[in-house]
Amino acid sequence: MTKVLLSLHVLAAIIAVGPVTVAASMFPPAVRREQTTNLVVLHRICRVYAALGIAVPLFGLATASALGVLRDAWLITSIVLTAAAAAVLVFLVLPGQEKLLAATDGPVATRTRLAMHTGVFNLLWATVTVLMIVRPGSTTGV
Repeated sequence: MTKVLLSLHVLAAIIAVGPVTVAASMFPPAVRREQTTNLVVLHRICRVYAALGIAVPLFGLATASALGVLRDAWLITSIVLTAAAAAVLVFLVLPGQEKLLAATDGPVATRTRLAMHTGVFNLLWATVTVLMIVRPGSTTGV
């Protein structure tokens, strides 16, 4: 059962988080190039896949419970970083995209801030991915 849960967790991460990270990263350059129709599509991808992304921590917690690693430091760190990434996405990236959709000729500072928030979001997810692979101190053997 653990392998099934882990497979679902990894698939959910690839299918849900992957598109958000790519679309969010493509949004600021599309704003600079004034590609309005692309902006709408990229923002929709971010919104829809962010909602689907809730499956990632749900399957992750189920997997961690099955493995008995809920108290491991690497997992707790990953949970905190995942929550931080979700907060950056929900409270900074998506609203920043909406603000620029409303006024694509918005101030350079708004575009720059969105690019920075997107970079922070992506860096958090990259760190979580490394922690999930390396699992410092883990003895699960999975």
